[in-house]
This record gives sequence, structure tokens and C-alpha cells, in this order.
Amino acid sequence: MKYLILLLLSVFVISCGNKTQDIADLEKAKPLMRVVKKHNATVSVKPDFLKEVENWQELKEIDSFFVKFREISPNEALSNALELRDLVKSLKDSVTPSLFDTPSFKTRVNILYNESLRLADLTLISAIKATDINKQVDKTILAFSAVNTKINTTLTKKRFEDEIDIQFDFIGLDSTKIDTVSKKSIDLRSKQKLLEKNKLKEQIPE
Repeated sequence: MKYLILLLLSVFVISCGNKTQDIADLEKAKPLMRVVKKHNATVSVKPDFLKEVENWQELKEIDSFFVKFREISPNEALSNALELRDLVKSLKDSVTPSLFDTPSFKTRVNILYNESLRLADLTLISAIKATDINKQVDKTILAFSAVNTKINTTLTKKRFEDEIDIQFDFIGLDSTKIDTVSKKSIDLRSKQKLLEKNKLKEQIPE
């Protein structure tokens, strides 16, 4: 009986010690949750291309919302996480402009949505660390930057194709290796050039 009492006392003392340590660790972590951290700004759509996406409301709302994350504490990041997740879902479910309705662009939006979900999930973890929240904020920012980078790349390529006037048959370009966006631009330019030649022939007397 004596040994049983000693055993129970030992278990009780160890349990209390662990609980005290857990409380001490939690109290120590609380101030870090209020420390504002500076994050990298998201990559933006280039000024020259803003007109191309001016009517894409869901994209504009996310872009504006991410301004809050440039300098933010872990506590503030968690308080904004659910709204960010909902905004990204709206972008994911919105009607994508035809120029960006491609698998590669949709993949980047899906990655952004997954990262926003992970950030939102952190609100459910009571003992989450400030460093873990800051890391997830960085990942989410990078994911949105990838979306805007893809927009810039797509529009840059489109502008380049619109500005050149070249006969692709003459340079031996393999049209089977051209992506959908490029091929549409090439076909359009070819048709326009053919129409211009026919019109010019009609104007010249025989």
C-alpha cells in the first residue's frame, strides 16, 4: 500500500510538472504571435497590362487584400486567413478570361487555393507557433505571385505575337509544337495579311 501511494504521488508530481511546463511554453509563445513580420510583396500585374485585367474583379480583390500581409503579425494573419481563403475560392470558381483559360494557369490558381486552405487550417490549431504561421504566409504570397507572373508572361507573349509580322512557312516553324494561344495569334495574323494582299490586288488595274 505504501509503494502504491508513492507511485501515485510520483505520477501526480510528474503530471503537474509537465502541465506547468506546457503553460510556461504557451505563455512564452504568446508575445511572438503579436510581433509584426515584414513579408515580401506579391508580384503584381505589370502596369502595361492592367487594362487587360481591369474587369477581373476577383483577381483585383485578392491583389488588394494581400497588401495587408506585407507587414502583419501571426495573430493578424490568422484573423484574415478565412477571408483570404474565400476570396481565392471566388477566383477559382470565377469565369476565367479565355486567354488564361489554360491548364497551366488553372494549376497555379489551384496551388494558391491549397496554400490559402492551409493558412486557414492553422486557425484550428490552438498551440500553433508564430514561425509556422509566418512560413505559411510566405508560401501563400509566393503562390499568388506565381499567378500574376503567369498573367504577365501570357500577355507579354501575346503582345510580341501581335507586333510581329512574319511568314512562318518560310522559316520552317513546326506548327504542331505551338501552344493554343500562339497558334490562334498566328492564324489571325496570316488571315489578316492575306486579306490585305487581296485588297491591294483589287486596287491595282490590270
